[in-house]
Amino acid sequence: MAVTDISWLRCGIGTLCRRICRIVCHLVCHIGATLCFAAGLVHADVEHEGALPVAEVAPGIFVHSGHQEVSTAHNHGDICNVGFVVGSRCVAVVDTGGSIVIGRRLRAAVKATTALPICYVINTHIHPDHIFGNAAFKEDKPTFVGHVNLAAAMAARGRNYRNALIRDVGADVAESEIIPPTQPVADLYDIDLGDRILKLRAWPTAHTNNDLTIYDEKTGTLWLSDLLMIGHTPVVDGSLTGWLKVIGDVAQEQPERVVPGHGSAANWRQALAAEESYLRVLLNETRAAIKAKKTMQQAIDSVGWQEKDKWLLFEEFHRRNVTASYAELEWED
Repeated sequence: MAVTDISWLRCGIGTLCRRICRIVCHLVCHIGATLCFAAGLVHADVEHEGALPVAEVAPGIFVHSGHQEVSTAHNHGDICNVGFVVGSRCVAVVDTGGSIVIGRRLRAAVKATTALPICYVINTHIHPDHIFGNAAFKEDKPTFVGHVNLAAAMAARGRNYRNALIRDVGADVAESEIIPPTQPVADLYDIDLGDRILKLRAWPTAHTNNDLTIYDEKTGTLWLSDLLMIGHTPVVDGSLTGWLKVIGDVAQEQPERVVPGHGSAANWRQALAAEESYLRVLLNETRAAIKAKKTMQQAIDSVGWQEKDKWLLFEEFHRRNVTASYAELEWED
């Protein structure tokens, strides 16, 4: 009888387990289907956004102004200024945005503007908000152009940048990839778009060690990219002293207009002066902290915080600026 009772108990438990398994499986399938449907809606929304809005700031010069934010699932890396230049023969794209989603939308803006082919994609420097849209232009088979140091920087940082992009933005940008330049620029380089010459210049280490600017002779438009950041806290990822020297050189230029890497201003010279002022605060106060034998952390906690209300994203970038400045200046003569 005891044996019969135990058998009945085992049978009952087995039946109960099978019922529980069926319920769990049903729930898992339902949740999975819901998530897939939601993902489909997100993808559809992204595709539905269409071409990036662009402004024709001068004849044949089209600029999209990115959000003054960090990259998120909401903005898909649309956080810097990108654009394109139209010649009589073909088009040059200047930076491609922070993900393939933004790159596709930029490409759609080009196609909505002109039927001319895209023959060049120019990356102004390494930072991910400027380069991860490159993959959207692969089918155009353009010449990818960048500073002579850009390919090495991409090789060193590309994997970490892509991992961070997917972590912060999500699966929608998983097709984003690093595409290095096929045409490196070591000094000066001209691009002919047909009745329009773009003069490219590779700069010494400043904002990064691979900064490239573009000057359109036809309209007097100078693309400074992140050598000039307006509103957005300047980011020191190359050399603080080098950047200040480059700013001095840039101030001697006489363009009709300037396209910065972030933000906009009616007077670009005032904006450049504001950037220089912030960088000089970093320079002078970091040097003073080192002279006073403060540790790096003490410098991080004290240098430049009076600048906080003047800049966007200050909390996100200022500490790393002090860190980079301290490391650069600690051993200077």
